[in-house]
Amino acid sequence: MEKANALPSEVLLTSLWSLSVAIFSVGGMIGSFSVGLFVNRFGRRNSMLIVNLLAVAGGCLMGLCKIAESVEMLILGRLVIGLFCGLCTGFVPMYIGEISPTALRGAFGTLNQLGIVIGILVAQIFGLEFILGSEELWPVLLGFTILPAILQSATLPCCPESPRFLLINRKEEENAKWILQRLWGTQDVFQDIQEMKDESVRMSQEKQVTVLELFRVSSYRQPIIISIVLQLSQQLSGINAVFYYSTGIFKDAGVEEPIYATIGAGVVNTVFTVVSLFLVERAGRRTLHMIGLGGMAVCSMLMTVSLLLKDTYNGMSFVCIGAILVFVAFFEIGPGPIPWFIVAELFSQGPRPAAMAVAGCSNWTSNFLVGLLFPSAAHYLGAYVFIIFTGFLITFLIFTFFKVPETRGRTFEDITRAFEGQAQGANRSGKDAVMEMNSIQPPKETTTNV
Repeated sequence: MEKANALPSEVLLTSLWSLSVAIFSVGGMIGSFSVGLFVNRFGRRNSMLIVNLLAVAGGCLMGLCKIAESVEMLILGRLVIGLFCGLCTGFVPMYIGEISPTALRGAFGTLNQLGIVIGILVAQIFGLEFILGSEELWPVLLGFTILPAILQSATLPCCPESPRFLLINRKEEENAKWILQRLWGTQDVFQDIQEMKDESVRMSQEKQVTVLELFRVSSYRQPIIISIVLQLSQQLSGINAVFYYSTGIFKDAGVEEPIYATIGAGVVNTVFTVVSLFLVERAGRRTLHMIGLGGMAVCSMLMTVSLLLKDTYNGMSFVCIGAILVFVAFFEIGPGPIPWFIVAELFSQGPRPAAMAVAGCSNWTSNFLVGLLFPSAAHYLGAYVFIIFTGFLITFLIFTFFKVPETRGRTFEDITRAFEGQAQGANRSGKDAVMEMNSIQPPKETTTNV
């Protein structure tokens, strides 16, 4: 961009580009940590409606930055959009989890990730040079972020507020009952209402849960550590590094238009999120997460070997392409969708907003650090950079096997009581509260029709 007919230096351009990219994650960190301030005051649905103003403001700033010849508008717009996305990564999984029947909570929770990957794929397609990725039209592409916000603002008022929020936080039992009957298509919601009332009684006997309380209280400490580690398993898996490398790898393999191959990886991203949607209530969260991590670790090692040998053996570039596509598929089976919604499952109504804030902030912080450090690591380590991600993946796989419970088919109350029982047992025995949690198992039979 030019301003006052002065061409910026290459160093300044690089710095402004880096700031424009990084500021999005900074906004995400701030936004995700503010989730509780909104949902406790305005509710889940109304919070999503209110923050659409941020999406419109951010989209307008970015869309008009070229006309105004202002790089500051672009950077500010990225920050505002980051705030919006950070808030939504807390609002949406929480809302979906609270309106979903227990037997379908995982499948509906995966829809959040499906929306994300569809958005990425649409952005990749519209970012093609002959569509909106040209020097003249790129601000229009950035400005298009206002369209989903406008669509949601028009349709979300037709959706009900979370019945759990209405009954437990607002004491509006009749409204909650009517919404449950409307959502689930049955008049028999007595058991669900009773479970919410029991949780409401428990919540009234506890003081408000703060972020510090999540780490001080033993019954909260276990699930918050699990939540943070699962968020880290998503961002430190190497998925962003794979997409960073993919275009160059496809080009080395002789693909004439590597950008289309990268879009193909985006299609795989979307397809296997749909696969996860159908599997999550059958195989369970813990099992799918371990399968995803294990498959990604194998593919990561294969990518390292093939990248090192691609100049020696011609076929290795195609091996690497296959490893990339399978890596992406395994990511969307487990580490992609599961960390977003499982946090809401691990906590009751009281601590849930604070837990979503902490988990979301850890996700965005690790996203920021990977974006900051990966280019330097890739420069110095080359193909060996994937060894680092392989180590992370194996570590997260071991943690998931020993520490992460299976929440499929369990109510929020069941999961909360199990953690409390574990914490009480640990306190009596004098052991650390972070212990084996695999005793929380799903019922042998769950009715799931996805």
